[in-house]
Amino acid sequence: MMHRRSMGPWLAAGLMAATGLAALPAMAQEPSGRPIRFVVPFGPGSGTDTSARYFARKLQERTGQAVIVENKPGANGFLAVKQVLAAPAEGHTVFIGSNSTLAVNAALFRELPYDPLKDFAPLTMMMRSPAMLAIKPQAPYADLKGLMAYAAANPGKVNFGAGSAGYQLMGELFNDSARLATVHVPFKGAGEAMTALASGTVDYAFAEVTAVQELAKGGRVKVLAVASDKRVATSPEVPTASEAGLPGFEAYTWVGAMVSAKTPAAETAKLAEHFTAISRLEETQQFYARLGATPMTGGPAQMHEFQKNEIALWKRIVVQAKVPLQ
Repeated sequence: MMHRRSMGPWLAAGLMAATGLAALPAMAQEPSGRPIRFVVPFGPGSGTDTSARYFARKLQERTGQAVIVENKPGANGFLAVKQVLAAPAEGHTVFIGSNSTLAVNAALFRELPYDPLKDFAPLTMMMRSPAMLAIKPQAPYADLKGLMAYAAANPGKVNFGAGSAGYQLMGELFNDSARLATVHVPFKGAGEAMTALASGTVDYAFAEVTAVQELAKGGRVKVLAVASDKRVATSPEVPTASEAGLPGFEAYTWVGAMVSAKTPAAETAKLAEHFTAISRLEETQQFYARLGATPMTGGPAQMHEFQKNEIALWKRIVVQAKVPLQ
């Protein structure tokens, strides 16, 4: 989900209203059947949830089958993973995961109750979104340099909210990059972390663009920087981290779709074909552009290779930033 300096372009990790399911077209490609369930490891208000609801609507339009989105936040995504892997592996249960559940957890936990590579079969990559660093409205600093100076002068007294393991590592990497000592406060998702930030419970937080922009527009939080190589079109006034005073700091979340590895190959292939086709639609490009995010196209093979590289990268980051294993 994220990277620092020259660590690579895909490092990783909204608050948009949930996208409702559209009415079915007059003619569907497949007959209606048993509902398909998308299980999301975060609550409403996350980029993962927003992506799930968009793909659910498009899949329902393509197949004529009802698609239901279920939010199962908590326990670093373990609850959602358990639900997916315990369900009958018949192609009717899809895990909509993120960099946190599909890569970061493998680097951060000594003992993980699932294997992100072996227990899942990838369908497609869906999107990536740059992270934003936001502060509480009543903060005694107004820009990134001010936050870093304040945190340096008050070691151990400034905290950051993290809605997932990915955001935790993003915060720890920020500490490592800026040579700070701030305290991690966990939450069940980006939406919950941003709500806590708006209420002043935490001092700052990282979250994907979709989780931050609406709160920022309403004045409930203030965005100091976007952790990408260029400014985002939806918030052109927000400087990059490099422009704001932390050269080379970049951080991205990403979302991908998986099914249980026990799912019959034919069912996996059919779902993968649908998901990949949706990811390449012009409408999908436009949908993510409005959110300040970017579609990630690529089928099962590309996603598997991408995921392996992400896990290896996160493991290097954990060692480099000296993050204690959980």
